[in-house]
Amino acid sequence: MAAELVRGQNHPLSQVHLEIRIAAGKPVVAAATLGDEHGRIHGVEWVAHPGTPTLPGLEVSKQAAADHRLAVDLGAMPETVHRVSVLLALPLGADGPTRFGAVASPFVAVTGLDGTEVASYTITGLDAESAVVALELYRRQGAWKVRAVGQGYAGGLAELLTDQGLPEALHLAGSINEAVAQGLARSVAAPPPRTADGDRTRQTATPVPGPDTSGPTTPGASGAVAPQSGSSYGAQGAPGAVAPQSGYDSGAAAANPSVEPAAGGSIDYSHPRRHSGAPPAPAPTPSPAPPGQPARPVAGDATGWSMEERLYNQVWGMFEDLARTMSAYRSAVDFADSRMEKELDQTLSDPRSRIGGQGDAARETAQAKHAHLVDQARAALDRDLAQLAAESEVVEPALPLAFAGWDNPVWHGYRVPMEIPMALRLGDLHLPESPELRIPMLVRLPLERGLWIDSGGGESLDGSFADAHELRRLALDTAVAHAARLLAVYPTGEFAVHVIDPAGSAAQALVPLVHTGVLAAPPAVGAAGVADVLTRLTQRVDLVQMAVRGGAADALPPGLDTAEQLLIVNDFPHGFDDRAVTQLRYLADEGPAVGVHLMMVADREDAAGYGPLLDPLWRSLMRLTPLPDDHLADPWVGHAWTYEPSRVPPGSQVLRQVLTEVATARTKHR
Repeated sequence: MAAELVRGQNHPLSQVHLEIRIAAGKPVVAAATLGDEHGRIHGVEWVAHPGTPTLPGLEVSKQAAADHRLAVDLGAMPETVHRVSVLLALPLGADGPTRFGAVASPFVAVTGLDGTEVASYTITGLDAESAVVALELYRRQGAWKVRAVGQGYAGGLAELLTDQGLPEALHLAGSINEAVAQGLARSVAAPPPRTADGDRTRQTATPVPGPDTSGPTTPGASGAVAPQSGSSYGAQGAPGAVAPQSGYDSGAAAANPSVEPAAGGSIDYSHPRRHSGAPPAPAPTPSPAPPGQPARPVAGDATGWSMEERLYNQVWGMFEDLARTMSAYRSAVDFADSRMEKELDQTLSDPRSRIGGQGDAARETAQAKHAHLVDQARAALDRDLAQLAAESEVVEPALPLAFAGWDNPVWHGYRVPMEIPMALRLGDLHLPESPELRIPMLVRLPLERGLWIDSGGGESLDGSFADAHELRRLALDTAVAHAARLLAVYPTGEFAVHVIDPAGSAAQALVPLVHTGVLAAPPAVGAAGVADVLTRLTQRVDLVQMAVRGGAADALPPGLDTAEQLLIVNDFPHGFDDRAVTQLRYLADEGPAVGVHLMMVADREDAAGYGPLLDPLWRSLMRLTPLPDDHLADPWVGHAWTYEPSRVPPGSQVLRQVLTEVATARTKHR
């Protein structure tokens, strides 16, 4: 039976292969230190953190996240290690709380590889602390135990590491914060808030039994954290980078981990919902399923206050489910690899096994066990992938216009909407083990973070594409498609697009926007044009900020355009002086809060000459690519997701038709 620990309490550990699962109300940094018999750290090489996530017998997450799964192999710990301390810290420089007293109490659980909980601890009583030693695993008389610690530090990681005797504490804390900042700049944002009656519950991959278990595993032994009182998780964003705003998207989430259904039971497709003043509309009723089979998926079969929101939450549920079921599969395969390697090492370490066929027999036995475990894990994964694929088949055709791909027939009946949608599709996401299963990448509206369309790199994932000129053209086409989609989903007069093209190199790509007349003004060229547009938009930000802060929003100048503004910046940093760079950084930081957004088409390598000056600018933007790229990570387990942009089908006139409709509606509106 699992032990629920309180501060200072310990509990014996009977297994050596463990996972430490962490759930927090906001993204947190997870790290771990190795200590000697006195608890002292001998150097930075004894610290596992996002910049150096792997040590012998220990692996931590590579980024800040609301959920973490740390892998621990006590049997692989060096003899000099007597203590493993698990650390949590709030990321510096992120949009969010800076003290644990402002977030939900973090929950930490020690589990076996099959998900069976050994001990758990809810860290309470924190206030001004920004870093905390959550718990420690320690060796005592040849056996390992876990102790709930909960020691917080107001001085953050630097103070915590100093207290553990690390001389380079300040430098290492800075390195960790730098690695975390880079991770946040590529992370997938987390879903909207969950409520107790809005949790999405599903089956996930069934892990293989660990060395201390036998027989069938229990349902719920998966990538998801087992539900515990006081546990919660979430982070900022929506599926987009999956939608990273302020980290790669918008929104905030906090809620209890999902609950697994009973074995053989039907699947409940409920999922988080946003708050609204209207009562929730009834969700579709799933079609009856054969006995013993999961319920057939139905589009919109998630909680929400409208069909749009139910579909949005359903897409988020699919994204989360795929992340967690893949985590369970990878964890099972990693365990199988580790066990086979250990068994082979033990065999080869005995000279007697090298004589005759004893060694060969031992190797065959180890390989057979490995194959069995991997096959078992793959069967569970295939089952869950088939379930998600079936859901995707019914969800994709039912998506509203803002969520639909450019190849969806819904665009052919396009009419300018009367209301702003809750989210926008910017592409698709998939994982390497299931490339055919695509999850729509949705970003919440209004945008809370600008977009950066990367025109650099010059090479596709498979190495089949390396034409720098063609890549820049694709980046511009991608930017135009995203801008057109934004114009299409906003009501008439509520969204305006400006373009800065200092050298005029984007003229061909901008034809759809220019010829249909949907731009607020012709593309700005030359130094004077760049200065004029940036000055007007920065002044607009200043005016709106002053009006809002002064409580006098109705006192804005009569001629001020109150529509959301999008500025497309091409070929940065060429043609931009220091003043222009400063203005762009200002717009990226302050603009989204008052309706001014950036979309930069640029190659980061071209800006390397500015040194670290532009790093805050890049980190404040959500990076998208014109070619498939695995630069995004989910907020639960940190998988690297492959992003593919939403492209207009070759030869299709849908983009021009939609923009023409937008321009016609704008003319009538005037």
